[in-house]
Amino acid sequence: MSDTSPADPVAEAFEAQRDRLRAVAYRMLGSHADAEDVVQEAWLRLSRQDTATIHNLAGWLTTVVGRISLDVLRSRQARPEASYDDRLPELVVTAADGPAPEDDVALADSVGLALLVVLDSLGPSERLAFVLHDLFAVPFDEIGKILGKSADASKMLASRARKKVQAPQRPAASGRKQREVVQAFLAAAHRGDFEGLLRVLDPEVRLTVDTADGTVVVLGATEVAAGARISAGGTVRGQEVLVNGLPGIVAWHKDGTPVSVVAFTVVDGRIAAIASVTDPARLASIDLSEVR
Repeated sequence: MSDTSPADPVAEAFEAQRDRLRAVAYRMLGSHADAEDVVQEAWLRLSRQDTATIHNLAGWLTTVVGRISLDVLRSRQARPEASYDDRLPELVVTAADGPAPEDDVALADSVGLALLVVLDSLGPSERLAFVLHDLFAVPFDEIGKILGKSADASKMLASRARKKVQAPQRPAASGRKQREVVQAFLAAAHRGDFEGLLRVLDPEVRLTVDTADGTVVVLGATEVAAGARISAGGTVRGQEVLVNGLPGIVAWHKDGTPVSVVAFTVVDGRIAAIASVTDPARLASIDLSEVR
């Protein structure tokens, strides 16, 4: 909830920027709750500032949000155990027979989910440079001021991050075609069909799993396919859903408790990223009421 007052022109100007600032912080941090905290802190700093000295409010606020987010990222890196709940962003699970992702605002978040999973492999400075420049078109000289580096050094950080990320582009295929790829993957997994799995997995596919013991990352089609074959033939029931707008699966025990929530990112007809949650505590925090 905002503490700003709509009668205050500074507050009005801030409110006009709030959604964009929240988007910047969320892409930086992968947590809606942390993004809200960062934006509120930015408002508190603005309220203490002599606004007559601010010539570009949008740029000033972006810089402040960037600096606060960078501090949060560095704090997480120093104390990784404190950031476990943020290893994957919040997951929103909805019925698969709802609006197709390409027709729904959730598509932006679905692309964001896949990107956030990959961004987790970046250092704080790389992540900030990539997010601010490539996603929000912030100039490198402004990014350099946040990082305490030159514009050229910031440009190099973003370039290095870009090579690591190789971020999936907005899926061109329809939601139906994306789901068909996922269905082919699941069918091959149930059959233990290694070659069939390789046909639908991108060679550089990234699997991220939140478990009760921490986060596990598996890279490469061969490794992911091997794991999928091992887990084939289980007794749990699978249900097709949308996870942050992506085609996904909820697996249920016979007693109705969830085993896992999985989201698939499909790019160019192949699965490029898989995000899975198996941690019971994390599963309990996900609202599954729409798909029970």
